[in-house]
Amino acid sequence: MTHWAMKCEPECYSIHDLQRESPAIWEGCRNYQVRNWMRDVMAVGDLALFCNSNSKPSGPAGVMRVVRAAYPDPTQFDPKSMYYDPKSSREMPRWYAPEVEFVCAFDEVLPIGDLKKMPELEGMFYLKKGLMFSVVPIEQREFEIVLGLAGVDLGRMSAE
Repeated sequence: MTHWAMKCEPECYSIHDLQRESPAIWEGCRNYQVRNWMRDVMAVGDLALFCNSNSKPSGPAGVMRVVRAAYPDPTQFDPKSMYYDPKSSREMPRWYAPEVEFVCAFDEVLPIGDLKKMPELEGMFYLKKGLMFSVVPIEQREFEIVLGLAGVDLGRMSAE
């Protein structure tokens, strides 16, 4: 199992939106590296931190689980969508999206600034300065540390 940090602006889509709509497609990612991770590495059952971005505070807000492997993102074919890509075709899609389900919301968002101060998270890819990827893999150890900070029991979550 791979673990992930997946960022979204809460004004666009929040952990509570996912809770209401679960399961939901994680649509609109338009970066080739992110596409490759979602298409080639992400698997059903993987757990991800739902991370608020461009908000106060930014940081992990909850956990979600991949419930459907990435498939061609339908928004790329819809001219009315903000994620429309006229160079993509159904025969040769460019963009992929998994489906995720709500697992839990944290009592509070864990501020990214606080996480960056923790020596045990020093190498965490999600915390790298200037990171522009909306989806990144994270190590299980890092995932467990974040869950511990949020007061979430990984054993209980894995059994659900």
